[in-house]
Amino acid sequence: MRDGGASTHAGALRAPGGAAQPGLQLLEPLIFERGADGRHGASLAPFDTPRIDPSVHFGDLARASAARLPQVSEPEAFRHFVRLSQQNYCIDTQMYPLGSCTMKYNPKVNEWAARQAAFLRLHPMAPDELCQGSLEVMHRLGEMLCTITGLDDCSLQPAAGAQGELTGLMMIQAYHQAQGRSPRKVLVPESAHGTNPASCSLCGLESVKIAGRADGLVQVEDVARAIQEAGEDDICGLMITNPNTLGLFESNMVQISELIHERGGQVYGDGANTNAIMGRVRVGDIGIDVVHINLHKTFTTPHGGGGPGSGPVCFREHLEPFQPQPVVTRSGSGYRLDADRPQSIGRVRAFQGNFGMFIRAYCYIRELGGQGLSDASTMAVLNARYLWSRLKETYLVATDEPCMHEVVLSDEAIEKKTGVKTLDIGKRLLDYGFHAPTVYFPLVVKGALMIEPTETETKQTLDEFADAMIAIAAEAERDPQLVKTAPHLTRLRRLNEAQAARKPRLRWTPPVSD
Repeated sequence: MRDGGASTHAGALRAPGGAAQPGLQLLEPLIFERGADGRHGASLAPFDTPRIDPSVHFGDLARASAARLPQVSEPEAFRHFVRLSQQNYCIDTQMYPLGSCTMKYNPKVNEWAARQAAFLRLHPMAPDELCQGSLEVMHRLGEMLCTITGLDDCSLQPAAGAQGELTGLMMIQAYHQAQGRSPRKVLVPESAHGTNPASCSLCGLESVKIAGRADGLVQVEDVARAIQEAGEDDICGLMITNPNTLGLFESNMVQISELIHERGGQVYGDGANTNAIMGRVRVGDIGIDVVHINLHKTFTTPHGGGGPGSGPVCFREHLEPFQPQPVVTRSGSGYRLDADRPQSIGRVRAFQGNFGMFIRAYCYIRELGGQGLSDASTMAVLNARYLWSRLKETYLVATDEPCMHEVVLSDEAIEKKTGVKTLDIGKRLLDYGFHAPTVYFPLVVKGALMIEPTETETKQTLDEFADAMIAIAAEAERDPQLVKTAPHLTRLRRLNEAQAARKPRLRWTPPVSD
C-alpha cells in the first residue's frame, strides 16, 4: 500500500474541490499472484459420478497438465475485484467528458427494471407464448423510436452503432438489388464518424470523401460535385452524421437528400448524436431513409467497459422488407417473432439483440415522455454551449459557430506557444479529478479535444471542469514541464500508450518454484 505521492513540481497539488487528491491507494497484483496451493473459497460435495480420462474424450485437445488457475480464498477473490473496481473512473463518480460518446448518467430505476426476474431470467429460445411481456416491450420501444425519428419501422437487432451502420447499408444494398441495380459509391463527408467508411468496405462498397469546409458544414454544391465525379448512375447513397463530429447541425439536409434521391440513392443517417436533437428534429422530415440510434448513448443504457451496446435502426417503409429477421409483429391480441421474410438480409445478431438495453431505454423514454426528451436535448446543447463560451477565449475552438451537443477545441495555439499538446492536457486533467475528453478526434481538427458534457451535468460541475481547463492553460505558460509530465496525483504516473498498443503484455508468466 502507498499514498498518492507528492509531485516535485510547484502547484501540482493545487486543484479545485472534487479533484484528485493523494490518499490511501492499494497496489493490487494479478490474481494469479495471490493465494497458495490448495487454498480455495468454496465447499463442494464429493464427486458422485465416475471419473473419466479426458484424453479418451478429447484426444489431442486434452490438457497434459491442469490449468494453472488462481487458488484463492473468498476474501482474497472478493477484495481483488473490489479493489480493481475502485481504480475505475466512472460516470457515478464524476463527469465523463468524452466527446462523441454521450456519457450521461444512467438512472438507477432503469437498472432496477432490467433486473426484474421475469426479464432477467427469460431464456432467449423460449416460445413466443411465454415471452409476451418481453415481446411487447420490444414492439413498443420500436414504435417509440419511430416516433422520435419520424420513420416508419424499426429493427432492434444491431448490437452497437457500427453494426447499425452495417445493417442499414446492407438493407440499402438489398433494396437496390431488388430494383435491379448495383451501385457501389457511397458519399461520406469528412466530418462523419470514422466507422462510416469501414462499414462501406465491409459491404463491398466504395466510400467517396466529401472534403470539409472552414465552416464545418456540408454544402449542396460539394455534394453535387461529388456526385458528378463518382458517376450519377453509381450512387448507392450518402452516409452523414447530423449533428456532425464538429458539433454542428447540418442545415442543408433537405436539399442534399433531394440530390441523392434524384440519382436513385438512399440517405443513411448516423444517429450517434441524436442526444442533441431528440424531440427537436425528426430525421425522417429532413430526408433520411435509414438511421441508427445508440441506446447506450442517447437513452442512458450503460456502455462503460466495452458494452453491451445497442444500435437499433429505423427506416422508411420501402426498406421494411429487407430488415433483419425475425421481426416482432403484433398478431391479434398478442405478439410473435416473424421469420418468414424472404427479402430479409437475415440475422445480424444472435437471438433478438441485447434485450437488457431495451428495458433500460424503454424505461427512460417512458419516464421522460416527449417533452422530457426535448428538454434533455435542450439542456445537452445548453451545457455544451456554456463550455464553448467559457473556453473559447483560452483555447482555439474548431469553429466560430456555437456548437450543438459537443465542443471541439484545438491545441494548435497552445502548442505553438508552450509546446504543450492535447495529450498533455488530457493527462493533466486527471490531476484535477476529470477523465480526459476524446483526444485527436475529429481528424479534421489539429490536436482535437472533443468535450460532450450531456444534459446530466450541473452548472457547478461544468464550472469546475472549465476552471480546470483554464488553469491547465495557465500552467502550460508558467511551467510547461508540469503539464508535459502529468499526471502527478494518480495511482500510476504517465504510461506509454504507444508501447502498450504495439507491444502489449498479454501473457502471464508464473513464477518459477524452487
